[in-house]
Amino acid sequence: MKRRHFIKGSAIIGATLAVPSLLFSSSGMYASTTNRQVHRILNAGKTNVGSLPIMRAFAGDHNDFVSPYVLFDEFGPVSIAPGADSLRVGAHPHAGVTPTTFFLSGSGHHKDSLNYDFQVNTGELMHFSSGRGAIHMEESGQELKEKGGTIHGFQIWLNTPKAHKFAAPTTSVFNDSFMPTIVKEQYTVKVVMGELFGVKSNVKTLSPTFYYHLRLKPGCRLDIPTDPGHNAFIYAVNGAVEIEGQKQLKKHQIVLYKRGASNINLYTKDGAELFLLGGQPLDEVVYSYGPFVMNNRQQIEQCYRDYQSGKMGDPNQVNQ
Repeated sequence: MKRRHFIKGSAIIGATLAVPSLLFSSSGMYASTTNRQVHRILNAGKTNVGSLPIMRAFAGDHNDFVSPYVLFDEFGPVSIAPGADSLRVGAHPHAGVTPTTFFLSGSGHHKDSLNYDFQVNTGELMHFSSGRGAIHMEESGQELKEKGGTIHGFQIWLNTPKAHKFAAPTTSVFNDSFMPTIVKEQYTVKVVMGELFGVKSNVKTLSPTFYYHLRLKPGCRLDIPTDPGHNAFIYAVNGAVEIEGQKQLKKHQIVLYKRGASNINLYTKDGAELFLLGGQPLDEVVYSYGPFVMNNRQQIEQCYRDYQSGKMGDPNQVNQ
């Protein structure tokens, strides 16, 4: 693939290469030709978006191994005292991409130029399908402001296929009725998007995509089947997990897998919490400029003109 282009000013701080830890005598894995091989392990990098601290795993890079996704951020955990000011990212535009937001704890307030204004709660997923362009504002939720608590979640951008780049924008929120959870003795998996072990999410996407939230108990060994032609990557939220090649994936690290084989093998001695995502690579040129993700420079310039002329909405109204 290797079809990524950045326009001046669009690059964002991302991850750094990690030196993988190797396990031998304590290994809980076995080798097989059906197992996916590791491409590389990366350390997420610290940054801020508005007043919110972020661990960024990738942002516009590694497209050959993460497409159809283009950005992966973990926000928090951050404790908020009752009555404290909200953690806020002011009104800003998007086009050609679907930022998805998932809360492990706490809640968020979303308001946009499409006249959506709502709270997103723990365990819920929001899709801001920006299409040809729209503006939104994000901040910690009203319940946190009133009662205090911890905000912790993920914003992960899903690239829009070129046939839908200029579709009408929309916003959707999904709860547990859309996202079933597989509960077993040694693990649980929330199927946020896609299908696993015959359990299917009802969250619709524009291209084949999967997104699983895994919690593994101590001593758990788990094989996750994937389409060999699809990309796959894992982010470690908590704990450590052994992966292919007797390598260890630790908290705030991401592993990118090669295509060509099916099973992703996991083993944890002490327990772990992970996100496993991937899908069919779009294999399309990616041009990015900040919040705009398109297929060529002319489209980026059109997005910029549309934003400046007010076609995406009024940021002052969204900020109110």
